[in-house]
Amino acid sequence: MSRSFTPKVVTANDLRLGDVVYLTQSGQWSRLHHEAALYTAEDAANAALASAAAQSLIVVGVYLADAKAGPNGPEPVHFREAFRTRGPSNYAHGKQVDLGKQVDLGKQVDLQEPAKVA
Repeated sequence: MSRSFTPKVVTANDLRLGDVVYLTQSGQWSRLHHEAALYTAEDAANAALASAAAQSLIVVGVYLADAKAGPNGPEPVHFREAFRTRGPSNYAHGKQVDLGKQVDLGKQVDLQEPAKVA
C-alpha cells in the first residue's frame, strides 16, 4: 500500500547568500516560510520542484518539505524544517535580526570593492 501524499513546500538555499528560501505561489523566492506556496497535490508539487530545480543560477539544494496549512500560511511539520526557518544557529544575524527584510534574489548585490593592500 502506498503512502498518501502530504502537503509540501518547495525549499532550497540561495546560491549567493546561502539563506534558506521558499518558492511562493507567484514563482518568486522568499526567506519566509509562511509565504511559501503549499502544494496539496503530488503532481503540482513535482512540477513546482522541477521548475525550481531548473533555477540553478539562483538556488541550490532544491527539495520538497512536508508542511501544513496554518493561520498565516504554511507551517513546517518536522523539527528540521522548523529549525531551518530560524536561520543560522551560531549567533544572532540574518533572520534573527530582521525577519521582515527581504532581498531580491534575482538582482545582483552591489559589493564594496576590497581594500587595496600596499
